[in-house]
Amino acid sequence: MESVYGYARVSTQEQNEDRQVIALREKRVAPGRIYIDRQSGKDFDRPQYRRLVRRLRRGDLLYVLSIDRLGRNYEEIQRQWRLLTQEMGVNICVIDMPLLDTRVGKDLMGTFIADLVLQILSFVAQSERESIHRRQAEGIAAARARGIHLGRPPKGVPEDFGRILEALECGELSPCEAMRRCGMSRTTFYRRRREYRSSASGEA
Repeated sequence: MESVYGYARVSTQEQNEDRQVIALREKRVAPGRIYIDRQSGKDFDRPQYRRLVRRLRRGDLLYVLSIDRLGRNYEEIQRQWRLLTQEMGVNICVIDMPLLDTRVGKDLMGTFIADLVLQILSFVAQSERESIHRRQAEGIAAARARGIHLGRPPKGVPEDFGRILEALECGELSPCEAMRRCGMSRTTFYRRRREYRSSASGEA
């Protein structure tokens, strides 16, 4: 009996994958079988996608909302499509493009049309990725020319940062709790701690 899976992808942590997940759930994909990556589509070196491929078996069905959610690299999309459908025997259904459903149209004409559609859509996906990068580069260059600082503002430390560090060093707080109180990631927390100590040493 076939197992049904879903794959969703967003490019950054800030983007929301809800629309993709809703579409996958409407196809009756169980929550535990939906794999989500928050990573660029430039290649397929993504942790959740790799987990998904390891789990897929011949005859299984994979849903993806659109071809650009699978990836944005023309050659890699073609290669992965062949790997999944021809070598592994997995069926793929691209929800917003019914022609890309390997369960139907398996005759010569249907296969030809599906291959043609796949090539066009994967080409468009890569072209859009390159266009996005070009616009970003142009925007960054224009902003720098105007003297605008880009990037996130540095994360400040809370007023009681010194007391939090003392509590951490005394064993009253765990590192995780100290980071939570500061609202910082591990990397930011330890960088701020080094800066704080260096500043305190300079004042002494």
